[in-house]
Amino acid sequence: MFSTPVAEAFTAVDAALQALGALDWDGMPVRERLTALDRLETVRRRAAAQSLDLVGSVQRSGDPALGGATAKVIADVIRISPAEARRRIRDAAQLQPRSTLTGEALAPPLPATAAAWDAGLLDIEHLRAVQKFVRDLPAEIPPSEAARAEAFLADKAAELRPDQLEKVADRLAITLNPDGTFSDDYRAAQRGFLWCGRRRPDGMSVAKLVATPELRAMLEAWLAKFAAPGMCNPDDQTPTVTGEPIQDRADSDRRTHAQRQHDAIAALVRGQLGDPKLGQHNGLPVTVIVSTTLDQLHAGAGHAVTAGGSLLPMPDLIRMAAHAWHYLCVFDNYSERAIHLGRSKRIATADQRIVLHSKDRGCTAPGCDLPGYLCEVHHVDEWADGGRTDVDRLTFACGAHHRLIKPGGWSTRKRRDGSTEWRPPPQIPLPGGSNGFHHPERLVPGE
Repeated sequence: MFSTPVAEAFTAVDAALQALGALDWDGMPVRERLTALDRLETVRRRAAAQSLDLVGSVQRSGDPALGGATAKVIADVIRISPAEARRRIRDAAQLQPRSTLTGEALAPPLPATAAAWDAGLLDIEHLRAVQKFVRDLPAEIPPSEAARAEAFLADKAAELRPDQLEKVADRLAITLNPDGTFSDDYRAAQRGFLWCGRRRPDGMSVAKLVATPELRAMLEAWLAKFAAPGMCNPDDQTPTVTGEPIQDRADSDRRTHAQRQHDAIAALVRGQLGDPKLGQHNGLPVTVIVSTTLDQLHAGAGHAVTAGGSLLPMPDLIRMAAHAWHYLCVFDNYSERAIHLGRSKRIATADQRIVLHSKDRGCTAPGCDLPGYLCEVHHVDEWADGGRTDVDRLTFACGAHHRLIKPGGWSTRKRRDGSTEWRPPPQIPLPGGSNGFHHPERLVPGE
């Protein structure tokens, strides 16, 4: 598995850790224990620095087996989230030397921080504080001043806790930019909308919006009208979404300001879904795609699953059906049997995609969390080799994993139960298999 020097190095590390684990810490003076804790923390930080070196090396290798999806491969091999793998790749790019197209060596983008990081002086929180400071610097700050500031913070990071370093960084930012002026490009780079973590146990989700001045101005205008008392109220039998609400409805509206704004945005999005003017996404109109069982639909209880991977309470699904056209795929139960929808052309039909949304729910590559909305249709039997576009020979694959399937790379095959098995190339140390991420109910006892 390893060449001799690598194997010997890891054997020495394992032996050292075993020796440390055999020590009787409780029999030592507290001062000695604290000193050992500080020394062990330095070792842990140096190991983290070595890990980033390896991440950067894998990224630079350009091995065809990675298929341009280095983050996903690293995430699967060392069992971290793809988001964390992407963060580590970005960290490595900031902390490792670079080279020009002609091979000329360049210092890391954060040279002083990189030196302290490699020496084991910095924790990941120290690194994040420096990265945030550099990222938030206006473009108008001269590079020489920015470099001196980065070196100053790296030096202080070796002395201070991360929370103390953040305060120093904030003060330094004010010193460099006392007027607080920021360019349009800087503001534009900060914009974004993200779901914050996974859904809560009650089904609700929390999001973070960083809005440009333009978006805020537009939302303010929209919300002034449609988040007014009495407008877009889901508690009304026939909510007012046009014109003006009658005074009784406005007076009886007990929603908070935040709740009214939520309902106004929901009305804005709901009014757009299914509109032919929006075109199509992956062969289907832009609308909600939902799968459920017949028993749940009859009982009006339980949860349906959307093509985005969201659990949708059955009462919400039934209420949504009254507002817009959505795709609903109903099965007798969670059956693995394939519904045969054959096609003699290469491109899957809309009906076949709907079946895949219900059957696969998302990318079938092991551990991939991308939902069906963001997936492509993959022929398990390659079309170029005579494979057919029949639904029991199709599966979902995200763009990154789809590109891994090629001669000498990953391959797929259908199992008897209808699931898709992914098999890695020999140079990727993964067992392969199928993906259970999108079907957690199969892992829960009693489901």
